[in-house]
Amino acid sequence: MASLSVREALCTAIREEMQNDPDVFIMGEEVAEYDGAYKVTKGLLKEFGENRVVDTPITEHGFVGLAVGAAFAGLRPIVEFMTFNFSMQAIDQIVNSATKTNYMSGGQLGCPIVFRGPNGAAARVAAQHSQCFASWYSHVPGLKVIAPYFASDCRGLLKAAIRDPNPVIFLENEIAYGHEHEVPDSELSNKDYLLEIGKAAVIREGKDVTITAFSLKLMDALNAADLLSSEGIEAEVIDLRTLRPLDTETVINSIKKTNRLVSIEEGWPFAGIGAELSAMIMEQGFDYLDAPVVRVTGKDVPLPYAANLEKKALPQVEDIVEAVHQVCFRKK
Repeated sequence: MASLSVREALCTAIREEMQNDPDVFIMGEEVAEYDGAYKVTKGLLKEFGENRVVDTPITEHGFVGLAVGAAFAGLRPIVEFMTFNFSMQAIDQIVNSATKTNYMSGGQLGCPIVFRGPNGAAARVAAQHSQCFASWYSHVPGLKVIAPYFASDCRGLLKAAIRDPNPVIFLENEIAYGHEHEVPDSELSNKDYLLEIGKAAVIREGKDVTITAFSLKLMDALNAADLLSSEGIEAEVIDLRTLRPLDTETVINSIKKTNRLVSIEEGWPFAGIGAELSAMIMEQGFDYLDAPVVRVTGKDVPLPYAANLEKKALPQVEDIVEAVHQVCFRKK
């Protein structure tokens, strides 16, 4: 068993896929000479050279358009955004060009491209650098959206995303980059280790309530489950991992057992991932519910800069515990 940080897992995935396929290259701000703003691309320039590890100007609309054109021509670009907030500068290229062209060309012109980088809040980077884009991009038909937490999942899903013939949004988290997780040696030595896109994972089994989460909030969900266990409430924790396509089967099967759902996400509540889960459960699993679905989300405000207000605006472990008490009809 090896200990691997999320940062190292992502770098390993990119390196292995670049070794595997000469058409794979990576581009973005500071990915080459500086080894990446978060050191995810450390050592890649030295190994693969400046033709395949490309530093770009600060012009997302421009270099994303260049990458999309390269994908149309048969290459497999990986585009790193220093933060997904900057992807808004290129959202026309992502949504209108990368995502829709396969449909509009009758399947004649695909776009095998990965857009990756840190998503959501970090630590006191204020409203313009703290948005969660999970539901934004999940809204778009033609895009696949992945948001894993564990190092093993980050490696297996990023490799699968790079090999996928469709455009993929790969949402990471700045705080999670340094988190280390155990990875089996046999898995790490397998350079073709892939995880299926669109499959959630039951991380912790339970019988009283289902908690769904993704990316960094999975850690809070697991911590909340530990606290709830001491109260006699056994929570089943599902790591969604992929947001589109969403693994509705795993969620429904869990609710058949627990009859309750609490959805966790860092983003805003309106039209969020939790809202989609609520609608899906109402349509496909209403008869299994013993209580309304409860969403734990970020507050419906731009994220404050002040540390005390930032904490209040983001979902905390105690918010998850309170939500579970609510669906389980437990008094405080």
